[in-house]
Amino acid sequence: MNKIDPILIAGGGIGGLACARALALKGYRSIVLEQAAQFGEIGAGIQLGPNVDRAFDRLEVRPAMRDIAFYPQNIIMMDSLTREEVTRIPLGSKFERHFGNPYGVIHRGDLHKVLLEACQGMAEIALHAGTEVTSYDDDGTAVTVQTASGGSFTGAALIAADGLWSKIRRTIIDDGDPIVSGHIAYRAVLPIDDVPPELDRWMEDIVLWGGPRSHLVHYKLRRGELFNIVAVFHSQKYVEGWDEFGDPEELRHHFDGASREVQALLDKINVWKMWVLCDRKPAREWSKGRVTLIGDAAHPMLQYLAAGAGMAMEDSVCLADLLEQHDGDIKRVFADFPAQRYLRTGRVQLTARFYGDIYHAEGVTAELRNLMLGGRDPSGAYKGVEWLYKQGSGAPGGN
Repeated sequence: MNKIDPILIAGGGIGGLACARALALKGYRSIVLEQAAQFGEIGAGIQLGPNVDRAFDRLEVRPAMRDIAFYPQNIIMMDSLTREEVTRIPLGSKFERHFGNPYGVIHRGDLHKVLLEACQGMAEIALHAGTEVTSYDDDGTAVTVQTASGGSFTGAALIAADGLWSKIRRTIIDDGDPIVSGHIAYRAVLPIDDVPPELDRWMEDIVLWGGPRSHLVHYKLRRGELFNIVAVFHSQKYVEGWDEFGDPEELRHHFDGASREVQALLDKINVWKMWVLCDRKPAREWSKGRVTLIGDAAHPMLQYLAAGAGMAMEDSVCLADLLEQHDGDIKRVFADFPAQRYLRTGRVQLTARFYGDIYHAEGVTAELRNLMLGGRDPSGAYKGVEWLYKQGSGAPGGN
């Protein structure tokens, strides 16, 4: 392809905007088609490993992201029943020296806003909200998408960044609906001044309270101005979407018996938003002709490894690098792209499932968890995540 013909991107979330930005920095035009009436993000906190910080550098948004993010001092796991500290991973300067980049947290809306503003400033990117892609036709030389309003757009290729419930995935990987994990997440955000004093000792940390078939995570957001809370528990309830209202009484029931710190946080929140956690089995192929998938459309994962947004940004950088490497040969790029990514993203998908079992252990399993994790020193903890975070670990390159 030449750089005049645009690439269509279905989905204007974090993955879609990161992809448009990465392509534009290589000189490629794109048209981003977002089904919502306006570009924006719901949700709360996202954790940013060193690999994500390197992706920010490649997307030339690192200063803006670092200005709005919060950088905690430790990741701490507590037993929510016994109040025992299970394990601690130092972050801060020690972590950054080991991995070359820091570990931060950011509000999903803040991350999206930085990417959106970066894209809005580029002539190579056209943004269309209120434009739902319903189908497409790949004639071998171009792709034309049809929209819910009856319109159409034509481009050199189509990149589907349309998330867990991707319609485009069905035409490439016909594997049915996402796998419902049986876990539900409730989220809320507090102004920092409303955080109960029981949490004072952990205000500079990411803290996870693991309990029987449940866990709760909390940490600061937006330079420390907000406090993010996510509570997860086992349930067979199924609601499609990310922005349903949760039931506070149901939540309290599942955390009955948890520590006073957890109870104090739950007491502070009257309105919760909820979503059902889903993923899929890892797939080896997610391209077909001039169409490919990125992010959750390609490799949706449970939230327990806090890596989903990072994988979508890595996908975007990888695709842009391949376009440059193969001089815009779309079919070759889309054929090579999954081969470069599927083992890494598949490992994240499977590891996230395993982490969920660790967080939600009960009885003897929880005792063994506490015993095994409690014996780790920082070097052991760092070694366990080098495959995900360290420079040259399989992620696209960066500084």
